[in-house]
Amino acid sequence: MPKIGPDTLAAAVRKTVEETPVTDIHTHVYDAALGPLLLWGIDELLTYHYLVAEVFRARPDLAYDAFWAMSKPQQADLIWAELFVKRSPVSESCRGVLTVLKKLGLDANTEELSAIRAYFAGQTAAGYIDTVFSLANVSKVYMTNDPMDPLEGPVWEKGFQRDPRFLGVLRVDSLVMNWPDGAARLKPRGYDVDTSLSGRTLGEARRYLNEWCDRINARYLAVSLPPSFRYPDEASSLTTLMAKAVFAVAKERGIPSAMMIGVKKLVNPGLQLAGDSVGKSIIETVERICCDFPDVKFLITMLARENMHELCVAARKFKNMVPFGCWWFLNDPSLIREITAMRLELLGLTFVPQHSDARVLDQLIYKWAHSRAILAEVLTQKYRDMLEAGYELTDERLQRDVRILLDGKLIEP
Repeated sequence: MPKIGPDTLAAAVRKTVEETPVTDIHTHVYDAALGPLLLWGIDELLTYHYLVAEVFRARPDLAYDAFWAMSKPQQADLIWAELFVKRSPVSESCRGVLTVLKKLGLDANTEELSAIRAYFAGQTAAGYIDTVFSLANVSKVYMTNDPMDPLEGPVWEKGFQRDPRFLGVLRVDSLVMNWPDGAARLKPRGYDVDTSLSGRTLGEARRYLNEWCDRINARYLAVSLPPSFRYPDEASSLTTLMAKAVFAVAKERGIPSAMMIGVKKLVNPGLQLAGDSVGKSIIETVERICCDFPDVKFLITMLARENMHELCVAARKFKNMVPFGCWWFLNDPSLIREITAMRLELLGLTFVPQHSDARVLDQLIYKWAHSRAILAEVLTQKYRDMLEAGYELTDERLQRDVRILLDGKLIEP
């Protein structure tokens, strides 16, 4: 097979990265059968919490209660006017909306949204899923499924014809966070629990996890954790539930356990979902967990930039640790570039470079367009270094490497 030389390297890498389908290992987008949980369209894009936080930066005179009293279209109109019309949309979140509109063939150079809304009014959820998956070149997405959610749980209990592109993930936050809240949720569902973490209660928690893993065919267990999370910590109900229920079930079933660590919830309650922040975590926690549970594969991402180098070094020491993605406040081009290069240098091809964390279906388009461009740029430099050191790169080798990074198989058991 012909070799790729320095003159054609950048184009070859860019083409391969763009043409390789991706499996998105962590999203908050849903099978259309889950109805209102699947968010899509211009009003959902504009009222996403990233942009909500930004509009209050642009309009510090705006009262929180006044904003939340508006209808969603009114909120979207305000955000469009403030962030896209009255000033240039330079932030990454604003740029994302521009990318979506461009990929859909819609004009963002307008002061009002009627023409854009008309396009979305002509779409169906099922048809638009096909459009987005095609434009983003996404083959499958992992959902985030919470059976204790009053909208989601009943749909699963009733049953539905599943779209095979949407893979199940059991989210455990409702069970493990703020105990005994989890006990109060389990008991009316027929689980014999009390507020203590007795052997019987932990057994029932494991039964809940196993039953719902079966029902949704969960590919892994997932939780978002605060920077204060510690292991070991015998006094912590959260740590006890994670170790004796979540990790135990992951081991029993042979599926990964995903931990997203570093979010400080609602530092500004007035912003609602936009009010969360970031804190630095303790790397010793994940090191001890990976050491004590060697038979469990742990998918780990951390929210603080300061933790990312430590996480890479830790992953070199534990074969059951897979770093993944640039989460939330790290999902910015300058940081993605830095983190991806560092991971390639320390971990080779044994990490998942990105996940979208999309909560609005349309975000798959921009998050993967932007991330692919950065991945291609960083890979090009790494391959250039290798060519200078005498390595021979072919199309076959290039396609193999990119497939390893994007097809999601690194997180499989």
